[in-house]
Amino acid sequence: MDAGADFVITQLFFDNTDYFEFRDFVAGKLGVGVPLVPGVVPILSAPGIIKFTQTCGAKIPPPLRAKLHELGTSDEAAAEFGIEYATRQCKELLRAGVPGLHFYTLNKSHSTVQVLKNLGLA
Repeated sequence: MDAGADFVITQLFFDNTDYFEFRDFVAGKLGVGVPLVPGVVPILSAPGIIKFTQTCGAKIPPPLRAKLHELGTSDEAAAEFGIEYATRQCKELLRAGVPGLHFYTLNKSHSTVQVLKNLGLA
């Protein structure tokens, strides 16, 4: 912020409570006044997202982890579920008044496009 940032994009997360708590902390405790844009990733593959989150340090909530294990190695089922999950996540974020959404597409835009369509934004 001191160098002139106009906004901040968060790391990906799957539990919106994490975003809301972080937003309140940086605004309230740290006095950061720029928009905090949530980073969302639609799940494309259960094994892929587990590995990816381990690499970047993001957490997967236990109920979501259980669902990912249930999906197994079916990328088609994981992508379908990922679209549904990200749509619900984004609807809640938008209802809460986030300043925007940032999607981590991982060079695969199909799921993100579908989420945007589900939200009426495409």
